[in-house]
Amino acid sequence: MNAPRFVDLFAGCGGLSLGLSFSGMHGIFAIERDPMAYQTFATNFVASSSPDHYRFKWPSWLEQRAWGIDELLDDHKHNLMQLRGTVDILAGGPPCQGFSFAGRRVEDDPRNLLFQKYVEAVDAIRPAALILENVPGMKVVHRPSNVVELPVGQAPRKRSFYDKLAESLDSIGYDVEAMLVDASRFGVPQKRSRLIAVGIRKDLSKWLDGRARRVFELLEETRAVQLRELGLGEAVSAEEAISDLETVGKCLRACEDPASPAGFLEGRRAAAASTYQQLMRGEENEAPNSMRLARHRDDVRDRFARILAECRRGVRMDDQSRHSYGLRKHRIYPLSASSPAPTITTLPDDVLHYSEPRILTVRESARLQSFPDWFQFAGKFTTGGDRRTKECPRYTQVGNAVPPLLARAIGIALSNALMEIEVARKQHEPAPLPAVASLR
Repeated sequence: MNAPRFVDLFAGCGGLSLGLSFSGMHGIFAIERDPMAYQTFATNFVASSSPDHYRFKWPSWLEQRAWGIDELLDDHKHNLMQLRGTVDILAGGPPCQGFSFAGRRVEDDPRNLLFQKYVEAVDAIRPAALILENVPGMKVVHRPSNVVELPVGQAPRKRSFYDKLAESLDSIGYDVEAMLVDASRFGVPQKRSRLIAVGIRKDLSKWLDGRARRVFELLEETRAVQLRELGLGEAVSAEEAISDLETVGKCLRACEDPASPAGFLEGRRAAAASTYQQLMRGEENEAPNSMRLARHRDDVRDRFARILAECRRGVRMDDQSRHSYGLRKHRIYPLSASSPAPTITTLPDDVLHYSEPRILTVRESARLQSFPDWFQFAGKFTTGGDRRTKECPRYTQVGNAVPPLLARAIGIALSNALMEIEVARKQHEPAPLPAVASLR
């Protein structure tokens, strides 16, 4: 079997694409509507300077720029249909903010309906298999707070967006299964639970023992192999992930990133102090980008120092604690050095460093997501106000991404499932007729 080929929809900065590439797959093209996120993706997967073995084989008919999936379907549906038989995996993770428990769950958030475009793209391309990643809330029914639920039997059961997605994919010929997966079990130094849905075209899944659910059995087998191959333990702590990026007692330098205003400082990378840090560095000796430190006021740093000294680590501060420190945010986690980080979100001030009175840098957040140091981020570092729903700066790119090490394991498991299908089909092919003598 040749290396599987994939297309990535709703690609973001490329966490899923990177993990699938790590697994041995080859990318064809990716769709991402936000210019900043696409710039990061293109820097790492499309530009001539991107690593040869991860560079996408971009089709000539698709302009290399930021695309919305609706625009793609309007302009290139015929081209997508011509890809039938050449795409093994269609990957995608529609925006999850409308489903997330970390923010307001809004049923009519237009981003919730993008999965319908995903289904339309699946139907056009007809890949052998598909992957969709989203937050756990996608599988939970939205319940408006001002609606009184009728007793069971007196009202139709409401369906979650996942239910609707699975039904839509079933109707176009895909066997779909989903499972909640914790990224920290796969070598990612972060407790990040995500809903992973896997689909296999029904004419293929019939050859797979257990059908699409078999992929999750293979994923668990892959998990143990991955940890052993990478030399990682059952859990990677925050300190094991980012201690070489600490700044106390280190010489800082001016941040010269072209996307950063003047006046910011950044740290330097110290010697690797763990297997995970060595893994993230690879053979790259150049300093990673996105090391810029936040400019906290003195009173903010003092408050963070008190929190680190007085509050429990590794758990979200409760309402009483936040109010006692004059904090209005509903989600603040002081990191525990000895445990995996909590879920990295799109808001940079959700997490405090475990030993320094500051928020994390983009690079530290990326390390906790398992992005290697050679991976470069582009665009603004952060944004605010109304622009948060319109722009995708670096912190947002990292927070929205699929952890590459988790995606690597998913890619290997799905590739193994496709190989099992190929073997089963060949075993059931009719034997060729014996050769007979010519009558001439």
